[in-house]
Amino acid sequence: MAPASKADRKAALDVAAWMFNIVTSVGIIMVNKALMATHRFTFATTLTGLHFATTTLLTIIFRWLGYIQPSHLPFSNLIKFVLFANLSIVGMNISLMWNSIGFYQIAKLSMIPVSCLLEVVFDKIHYSRATKLSIVVVLVGVAICTVTDVSVNAKGLIAATIAVWSTALQQYYVHFLQKKYSLGSFNLLGHTAPVQAASLLILGPFVDYWLTNKRVDKFDYSVTAVFFIVLSCTIAVGTNLSQFICIGRFTAVSFQVLGHMKTILVLTLGFFLFGREGLNLQVISGMILAVLGMIWYGNASSKPGGKERRTYSLPVDKSQKHGLLSEAGDRDDKV
Repeated sequence: MAPASKADRKAALDVAAWMFNIVTSVGIIMVNKALMATHRFTFATTLTGLHFATTTLLTIIFRWLGYIQPSHLPFSNLIKFVLFANLSIVGMNISLMWNSIGFYQIAKLSMIPVSCLLEVVFDKIHYSRATKLSIVVVLVGVAICTVTDVSVNAKGLIAATIAVWSTALQQYYVHFLQKKYSLGSFNLLGHTAPVQAASLLILGPFVDYWLTNKRVDKFDYSVTAVFFIVLSCTIAVGTNLSQFICIGRFTAVSFQVLGHMKTILVLTLGFFLFGREGLNLQVISGMILAVLGMIWYGNASSKPGGKERRTYSLPVDKSQKHGLLSEAGDRDDKV
């Protein structure tokens, strides 16, 4: 009974973590869409800096209350993480500006194979055929319902490449740092959020001016716009925390694959809240295919051999085994 109850508890926590991430991520996307489209607050990099400033404030309060225990993260790892994270944010914004929407979506989809490559190279992860095929189904489904016009140019391709690799490295690093230094989600946020907030609030206004040709200090801060900015910052705390929780409990690849459920929900809510002119048979077919792929991925990756860490045992002296057969070759540990 004890192992079963422990497994049930883990499954319940896994579901709760995913739901927390989906709700906060979809919520912040819808709020930011209203903020930028309706109220013309187009300063995405500066807004992200405000998000991390709010997150920093909450981690300070929680540490003061004793909910966050002291922890250590080497400065070199902190700088590398912040570099990847900030390159991801700026790279995505530039990629969206320099590329067509279709190519931007393709670039986002390519994060999954890049994340898979990182896990194969650094963690020696092995994927079964069924797991690989389920990932392909998810990619095809999301592509069908999001990719429209596709045009490529040199500088847009460079920006997209930087954005994809930095995002994949940042998400891989979240899992790596939590496991290596035994850091909880709030502990890791407590280390990274202040540095990200400071760097983005310093560089953000300049990056946003370069991207939009508008100054953030000249924006007309109406009561409604300020309300949406505060709401966005509040939800962002949950989004940042839930991302770290999910990647820490699972992996960057699982976070990317199952995370496309947020894409489906955003599209669906967008059709209902902002107009249904984009809802057609192609989009609906893509959504259904993507959801089926996610279900297949969850089933395939959880089976023995679906997604495993491959390690190699050292040769053993047969004389020490007294005739017993020694283990050789690969030994697969379930991830």
